[in-house]
Amino acid sequence: MTTTTTQLTTRTGGRAVAWGGFSPTFLRLEIRRLFRNKRTLIFTLVMPPVFFVIFGTQSDFKTDYAFAHGNVTGYIAISMAVYGAMLATTSGGAMVSVERAQGWSRQLRLTPLKPVAYIITKVLVAMTMGAAAIVVVCVVAKFFGADMPIWVWLACAVIAWLGSAVFAAFGLFMGYLLPSENVMQILGPVLAFLALAGGLFVPLGDSGWFPMLAKFTPLYGLATVARAPFTSADTGTLVIAVINLVVWAAVFVAGAALLFRKDTKRA
Repeated sequence: MTTTTTQLTTRTGGRAVAWGGFSPTFLRLEIRRLFRNKRTLIFTLVMPPVFFVIFGTQSDFKTDYAFAHGNVTGYIAISMAVYGAMLATTSGGAMVSVERAQGWSRQLRLTPLKPVAYIITKVLVAMTMGAAAIVVVCVVAKFFGADMPIWVWLACAVIAWLGSAVFAAFGLFMGYLLPSENVMQILGPVLAFLALAGGLFVPLGDSGWFPMLAKFTPLYGLATVARAPFTSADTGTLVIAVINLVVWAAVFVAGAALLFRKDTKRA
């Protein structure tokens, strides 16, 4: 930790202070550290494609059911890519809980790093893992028969990746809110519930209380916007989904910044 702090304070100079302490060196070190965590790699890069193979590769999904701009397998592939990005970015952000337990917050108080710059760094690190999760799911899905035009593949993947920044902020928020020994045990079931409530695993339908409730959950916006190029969602649905994304992003970023400030003051 001391070595990293020294690198952060000595290599950034005046530019780091002007950017609130943001440092490309710190960002690179954090990305390298995340990809050395074997448990996180298995959790985020193996589980989503395995779920896709289990639920999305039935032969009739590939050949008998044309759907929107492709087949049902393609639809499920997008959903699992979103799920993988959510797992990756949330777990990447939640690793801050381990840093707190190791006294990393006290080290950060010795640097020019501001709360917003720290959160941006953590979000970028988590989104790097999210991009890897999306690529893995898309490659596996293509191999197992997911069908859609190339522009839909690219558009859905990019939207899923950009939107997953919401869950990087969510992971940071939960990492500061929960103790390090419990954060991932709690987040696992929470993320599964959010995926179910947001319509990622089961179609929501058009009527009833469940589709209405889903629109207020954090994952609804990301799932709807990411699938929009494939499903050609109507304008009204997209507007609601984008509002959902923006509101939850603001809530999680503000919460993470507040908890970071409190944590470093206490340190």
